[in-house]
Amino acid sequence: MKRSSVIRGVVLRRVALGVAAVALVAGCGPQGAGGGGGGSAAPPAAVTDTPPASSSAPSSDPSSKPSSDPSSDGKPSSPSATDGTPAPKALMGDGDENEQVRELQARLRQAGYFDRAPTGFYGTMTAGAVTAFQKKRGLPQTGSVDEATWQKLLAMTHKPTADELKPSTTNKLDAPDPRCLTGRVLCISKESRTLAWMIDGKVVSSMDVRFGSENTPTREGLFTVEWKARKWTSTIYHTPMPYAMFFSRGQAVHYSADFAARGYAGASHGCVNVRDKAKLSELFDQVKVGDKVVVHW
Repeated sequence: MKRSSVIRGVVLRRVALGVAAVALVAGCGPQGAGGGGGGSAAPPAAVTDTPPASSSAPSSDPSSKPSSDPSSDGKPSSPSATDGTPAPKALMGDGDENEQVRELQARLRQAGYFDRAPTGFYGTMTAGAVTAFQKKRGLPQTGSVDEATWQKLLAMTHKPTADELKPSTTNKLDAPDPRCLTGRVLCISKESRTLAWMIDGKVVSSMDVRFGSENTPTREGLFTVEWKARKWTSTIYHTPMPYAMFFSRGQAVHYSADFAARGYAGASHGCVNVRDKAKLSELFDQVKVGDKVVVHW
């Protein structure tokens, strides 16, 4: 075999592997049992759940991600108290996402400092609630939970029930990202786990959402609705994605029967799951290809 033929064969195999890798990560579907249906729409010809080739992929906005300064033990470093004294070591702080944060939020809600459903994510709203609690109790106002803050909160609240930790009520909207205040926008907040359909700064409708897992995260940034399909099945995960509105290389807003059944016990493969089918059906009819999509913390 000639040397040129061998080189050509190696190059072709590498190209094929690259294409296969792109196809693997581009698609989206709920992790768990999907479901639902609807009418029909003629989807674009595609091998994976990716937008048509003519669509340009919007750029992400990494500046919208929360930042942390990991210390040697892997926890974010505690900010200084407002009086300038060194703050005690934080047990929980900005950027954390776990069940202890969910319990913290439920207990803060019992005490009247957190007015939304627990999400398990420690963001600016949780930090604000913690700061207010610390101020009222004469503790260093760091916005992070240290041992003294946690013990004080434990002493004045009871162990949250399952309904308090994961209530079925609709999550409360947070302040919209500035990019959501003009035009027609699907404004999606990871912190409050909500989607707000907004037109010229006014909220028309809203609904609960959930996102991808740590291994399959939902991308953040400014996007547009690239294409829609009232009835679609993931070509990678083979799960139903009714009322799909694709906005970022295979990631879409869509109804999830798994989210409706399990709530936040599950996650998507990167898509924005909606559990209220009736609300999403109405939204699907209103949203147009080209409308903005903002995914932010």
